[in-house]
Amino acid sequence: DGTHEHISCHRIYDMVLFLPDFVDLSGQQRQTACHNTVPFFRQKISMNIIGVQNGQFYSIIIHHGYRSSGIPVFILHRYTRIQLIPSAVFCLRCAYLNVSVTKAGIKIAIKRAIMVMQIAACETQYRKKVKSMPLVTSTEMFKKAYEGGYAIGAFNVNNMEIIQGITEAAKECNAPVILQVSKGARAYANRTYLIKLVEAAVIETGLPIVLHLDHGDTFETCKSCIDDGFTSVMIDASGKPFEENIEITKKVVEYAHARGVVVEAELGTLAGVEDDVKVSAEDSSYTRPEDVEEFVTRTGCDSLAIAIGTSHGAYKFKPEQCTRNEKGILVPPPLRFDILDEVSKRLPGFPIVLHGASSVPQEWVKVINEHGGNMPDAVGVPEEQLRQAARLAVCKINIDSDLRLTMTGTIRQYFDEHPEHFDPRQYLKPARENIKALVKHKIIDVLGCDNKI
Repeated sequence: DGTHEHISCHRIYDMVLFLPDFVDLSGQQRQTACHNTVPFFRQKISMNIIGVQNGQFYSIIIHHGYRSSGIPVFILHRYTRIQLIPSAVFCLRCAYLNVSVTKAGIKIAIKRAIMVMQIAACETQYRKKVKSMPLVTSTEMFKKAYEGGYAIGAFNVNNMEIIQGITEAAKECNAPVILQVSKGARAYANRTYLIKLVEAAVIETGLPIVLHLDHGDTFETCKSCIDDGFTSVMIDASGKPFEENIEITKKVVEYAHARGVVVEAELGTLAGVEDDVKVSAEDSSYTRPEDVEEFVTRTGCDSLAIAIGTSHGAYKFKPEQCTRNEKGILVPPPLRFDILDEVSKRLPGFPIVLHGASSVPQEWVKVINEHGGNMPDAVGVPEEQLRQAARLAVCKINIDSDLRLTMTGTIRQYFDEHPEHFDPRQYLKPARENIKALVKHKIIDVLGCDNKI
């Protein structure tokens, strides 16, 4: 109720006493003039103790001394009702029952009190740490990214090792990060597991992390994630007619904004396959710049994913769309920066998002193919084009396929080199390290968001 005094980690308590009912602690605070009550102390010691009475806890100052006749006197000088952390309460109840009121017993009580308060202090610091580092929205991130000419990496997560690799890299680079969960990831890993893994990453790294829903296809999916504690959601109604896209997006925005959650929407349709997103090249379409102002104004969305030539999956371009360099590697066509420029003019200062922006590292495609894989002509978006987009209005760049390729390539190679191994930790550890190395490269060389916290 706001009136309780929380225990300071620096306060020292001398002992813990279980107080009988006849000790009057009916008020939450009390102070007595002890010199008027007992004027004949021969010597006096003040003790800080924790009092326990009827399930309530009190921070108490007791004056302990002796009358001139030698009779010991205990005066309750001041008490304040306090709240204790549950683990400390448990320790108190277990540790202090049946401690005898003798010199030896009091010494034991003091030692145990110090031990319990150390436990309480550690947990207090832990809880303060958690409280001071909640999941955040992307609002401030995007504002700084737009002004600074860089983008935030939005990395798709499916399991513990991927989350650890991403966030450890971001921590070492001092970079903000977005961890995004697709509908398929929620179905695979269970939404509770993923949320708790992301919360653990917040605790362990201290990073500002956005928990984002990637490609929410219905209002119900977005609502479920908002209710679960996501700080950002994407409603992807880009496959619907323009008016229906506006209607669905606006409904999500109204629900999300009322709960402090930001919304990403999409105009234009990306081709490719990723989880539940499957769009043929024939059904894809570039974003029409003339539509963006009306869409953003009517929906109230906070960021907008546009289609300028990227696509989902590891096969972003057909061979006939590409040229080949001197090494025979496919070189994809350039992105439509003319569309991005026009959108930026119509929506000055507004954060733009690029989906399907994995680069499909050829070194990992090669590793996969050399160790039993079959991924001919896999090609992605050149990193220099992504860096150019980040210098413009693109504030969020989605990366998923590159993580999958890195993990798969590592594991395939490990199995070939260590056929006798069967402990998942043996091959998941190098996979995690290689994901970390990939993400660090993306943060520094592609996104440009290192040292931006």
